[in-house]
Amino acid sequence: MTAVRPGLVDWAPTTLPALYDVRVGHRRSHPLENAFSYGGYLWLVDLDDLPRLPRGLRWAARFDAADHLGDPAASIKENVVRFAALHGVDDVARVVMMANARSGPHVFNPLSTHWCYRADGSLACIVAEVHNTYGERHAYLLHPDDAGRAEAEKDFYVSPFNTVDGRYLMRFSGPGEQLHVTMALQVGGRTPFVATLRGRARAAGTGAVVRTILRWPLMSLWVAALIRWQGIRLWARRLPVVPRPAHDPLPGVGTNTPRQKFPDTIEDRS
Repeated sequence: MTAVRPGLVDWAPTTLPALYDVRVGHRRSHPLENAFSYGGYLWLVDLDDLPRLPRGLRWAARFDAADHLGDPAASIKENVVRFAALHGVDDVARVVMMANARSGPHVFNPLSTHWCYRADGSLACIVAEVHNTYGERHAYLLHPDDAGRAEAEKDFYVSPFNTVDGRYLMRFSGPGEQLHVTMALQVGGRTPFVATLRGRARAAGTGAVVRTILRWPLMSLWVAALIRWQGIRLWARRLPVVPRPAHDPLPGVGTNTPRQKFPDTIEDRS
């Protein structure tokens, strides 16, 4: 493996498939303060070699194209590669995805991250796929710098308390043994919302999967319920609700065309 210079991101993935034990934090600072965090787990998978659990466990973890961007009749990888090509990245050979798996009838992914690699193993781009609790999705194609920093205009309604204004300042690690992701929303010189994700990888053997499912049953349902509960608490504190605009996805892709802007430097807000 090629050595990585200090201060630069090592984009190489850990051994796959893997489970990340994660801690997710949300912090709102304007117009009122609110913060919460929760633990859980996420899958890290190679889209060319999706894990297939023993027959009796398949209900607990599967990965369906219909749960992600693009054509549900195609594979997840085909859709990610097509999305990247539509945005000028036509040399994607491998895609590694971090996401919740569908468990029983339910799946919810506030963020699915797709690290897209060229044939030589170098990073071609990242596709950050965001889902809201209204069943809508949107993807941002990102070109992170050598420190993992990227920026994109906000194009999608996520929280009922935020308009579709501002820009995201983001920072990604590679999908290695340790995982770090930060997404900060900047609006009018303020940073009213920051989300962070920290994780540690472990092999997704059958025993580990069973223990994880027993500890965190219906993980994505729990996340969706927690986010809605926090929304109720904010509404009870009289935080104004912003009407949800119509979301017009790009046909066949499942996302609007992102408007990207990549600065030389982005403050590390992790």
